[in-house]
Amino acid sequence: MIYVVIGFLWVSLLIYLLMGGADFGAGILELFTSKNNKSHLRKISYQAIGPIWEANHMWLIIAVVILFVGFPQVYTTVSVYLHIPLVIMLMGIIARGTAFSFRNYDAVKDSMQRVYNKIYVYSSFITPLFLGVIAGSAVSRKVDADAGTFLSAYVYDWFNWFSFSVGFFTVTLCGFLAAIFLVGEVKDKESKRRYKRKAMQMNVAMLIWAVVIFGSSIADKIPLLNWLFGNIISLLTIISAVIALVFLWIAILKDKVIAMRFLAGFMVTMLLIAVTYSHYPNILLLKNGTELSLLHHKAPDKTIDSLGIALLIGSLFILPALFYLIYSFGKKDQAETV
Repeated sequence: MIYVVIGFLWVSLLIYLLMGGADFGAGILELFTSKNNKSHLRKISYQAIGPIWEANHMWLIIAVVILFVGFPQVYTTVSVYLHIPLVIMLMGIIARGTAFSFRNYDAVKDSMQRVYNKIYVYSSFITPLFLGVIAGSAVSRKVDADAGTFLSAYVYDWFNWFSFSVGFFTVTLCGFLAAIFLVGEVKDKESKRRYKRKAMQMNVAMLIWAVVIFGSSIADKIPLLNWLFGNIISLLTIISAVIALVFLWIAILKDKVIAMRFLAGFMVTMLLIAVTYSHYPNILLLKNGTELSLLHHKAPDKTIDSLGIALLIGSLFILPALFYLIYSFGKKDQAETV
């Protein structure tokens, strides 16, 4: 049953990165969109993410609950030593959701709309930034469980080039996913060209931050190159991600909407496999040379069994409801365009 729980944890993070990433990416694109095109982007992104924007954080909640119940030592260590970026990320989620609601559903359209817009776009940027910072810190061996000062215990473990380069890569990845998704949401050629250009810009930014990640990992003696290219599974997934990216751009140029979305999801899945496989089952690498493992630092077997059964039963209700939510909103949008 432990592998069922780990599987749900990994899939929850993947879906949050895909669906939540495209969600955050809409705000990131708006931040880098000219004033003349902002209103069009807001309208299109609202239609695209409206059905699922509230449901996206369900996957993050599931991941947090799994860590809290199934891996309490991992949860405690992360929530203590990385509490500053965690709080910033959670504040970003709250601020973004609040701003999204008020700017779309506020009965009075006044000067406060500008405030809501600013909160929305900046929190859309900050939230994935610190999500990536937390992920980078977890594997950088910067978390110092033996620290004797506030800075070494709660700041230096995440305030470093490697963690922030992973954070900025996550931001650009979210923007890329959103641009790919929005290409398929617009009909006129000018809008398609605009979002294709946004996708290309975000793709270039992803590659730049990937180089920074590798450079900072070498400087901090993090064996990232070995993780990605030192075993056959990670190597094959990296190659698959690169091939998927090539075919993704072919699908974009040919306006193959289903293909481009599938390939984008496949590419992200391969990247996540590549970066998690090499140090599995270790999920948190500490500065003192020890690791927290999903297999060795788990809750008692009875707890894991109960958690696994609850996740399996819950998925029978959650997944059909989510698919129906997306389906019903899709029908609603089609009816409004007729």
